[in-house]
Amino acid sequence: MEKWFVKMRKADFNGIAAKYHISPILARLIRNRDVVEDQEIDRYVGGTLADLYDGMQMKDMDRAVEILRNKIRDSASIRVIGDYDIDGVNATYILQEGLSGLGAHVDTDIPDRIRDGFGLNKMLIDRALEDGIDTIITCDNGIAAQDEISYGKEQGMTIVVTDHHEIPYLETDGVREYQMPPADAVVDPHRPDCEYPFKGLCGAAVAYKLVEALYRAMEEDCGRIVHLIENVAIATVGDVMDLCGENRIFVKKGLEMLRNTQNEGLKALIKCTGIPEERISAYHIGFVLGPCINASGRLDTAKHALALLNAREAEEAARLAGELKDLNDSRKVMTEEGVEQAVAMIEETSLKDDKVLVVYLPECHESIAGIIAGRIRERYYRPVFVLTSAEDGVKGSGRSIENYHMFEEMSRCRELFTRFGGHKLAAGLSLKEENVEIFRKKINELTTLTEEDLVEKVSIDMQLPLAYLSERLIRELELLEPFGKGNQKPLFAEKNLRVISPRIVGKNQNVLKFQVEDSRGLRMDAVYFGDVRACMDYMKQRKRMAFTYYPSINEYMGRRSLQITVVHYR
Repeated sequence: MEKWFVKMRKADFNGIAAKYHISPILARLIRNRDVVEDQEIDRYVGGTLADLYDGMQMKDMDRAVEILRNKIRDSASIRVIGDYDIDGVNATYILQEGLSGLGAHVDTDIPDRIRDGFGLNKMLIDRALEDGIDTIITCDNGIAAQDEISYGKEQGMTIVVTDHHEIPYLETDGVREYQMPPADAVVDPHRPDCEYPFKGLCGAAVAYKLVEALYRAMEEDCGRIVHLIENVAIATVGDVMDLCGENRIFVKKGLEMLRNTQNEGLKALIKCTGIPEERISAYHIGFVLGPCINASGRLDTAKHALALLNAREAEEAARLAGELKDLNDSRKVMTEEGVEQAVAMIEETSLKDDKVLVVYLPECHESIAGIIAGRIRERYYRPVFVLTSAEDGVKGSGRSIENYHMFEEMSRCRELFTRFGGHKLAAGLSLKEENVEIFRKKINELTTLTEEDLVEKVSIDMQLPLAYLSERLIRELELLEPFGKGNQKPLFAEKNLRVISPRIVGKNQNVLKFQVEDSRGLRMDAVYFGDVRACMDYMKQRKRMAFTYYPSINEYMGRRSLQITVVHYR
């Protein structure tokens, strides 16, 4: 059962409304997102690229820029090594485009998820050596590759790391000793000695900051690379970064650019997936474009996704976009099968009693373990690790809940892993098969999660009667976009609503349509997209219900009407 609560932030909402020419409702919503100071409100409502921080504030950025400037001048061979997900692919593209625009001799390599695994490895370095590469730049990886970078340095290579993952550490008596890789420069805002003001950048954003700093240092026009912000936006949303601070500006501006993108590959993917180009939103990146780009690295090679971004001819772009969409359709089927297996295993075994779920699905394709973990987390609201059989043991992905720092908890039993890394809410790991059950027991023994922590909390912005809804308010809510993690869609609530004429509709019978009526007799259309049959059964037993919702305009046959989309009910 969820626990609903209304945010009770205090502020002079009428004063904020008057100052920024917005409604008191919008003022309250902005305050609910912890945007407090005038400068923060200005940036939140009307932030521009001029409000972004100077990348040179990052530790080692000056060293990275100096190294690359000299390598370009000396015509040294540079290789960008990215990662196989949406962030890594876009970061690779950004560095490749940016460096080649400065006349660098640059090429790219992306590891194969199954053959190479995550991040930099000895095989990739050997491949670079065989190809006569002088300098490697990592993006969206490298921070945990101490041994591999040591090996590359021993071979005489220059190595620059750009990453955004947490820095690995050893902890003794509560004191952390951070394990920095021995690269020539390490640019990562999570470095404990990095004073960069915003820590929440994705790998592609860090790569963009490097390219921008390099262009300035070489006195080149930064306007030549500004189009790459659309790739930063795709990576930021696709890698599920918080849409606050600099990320909000990157995504807002990137979406504007995407609506008129000149990138043939992105144009083809937008067309192929049926997205309305003029109304493309963060939702479309997260749930349509992003999964297609990720499917390449999951089921084939991420080099296909990079080839799509590099496509120069419309015909080639259309072919590659179609292939990525087909791969994603296959991934969807495999995911549904994996989720069913995981649920059956949890329900039929003692797993259901664990606070941290460790589900071993040996036959599952390792590339979809993270997606399945995310779906299981949504269903049970617990931290979840999904493990699969791999060539050299067992691999897996974890997805967490708000009160569980996954990377820190894994660090407490690091001796069980052959490799691991990640963030608070997501992680990847490798271990020997004989350690699977040991890991399950130990991670549960170590946890301090309480029953209260395992109750999902529904944070409601405010109780809002239906009479307050209008087209004008809905248009005003667009000022809060883009929505996503860290900047959720406004969530309103109303109680004592009568449900009228509920019916299940849609080609797949996955939409519940009905009307709601308040105590004054005001009626409004409503729609629900969750477990529609369970909701329908619940409605049959209740005369009046409470809903959380967000409002929208429904356009049908030229007619516009207000409706609410129900998110939770009770």
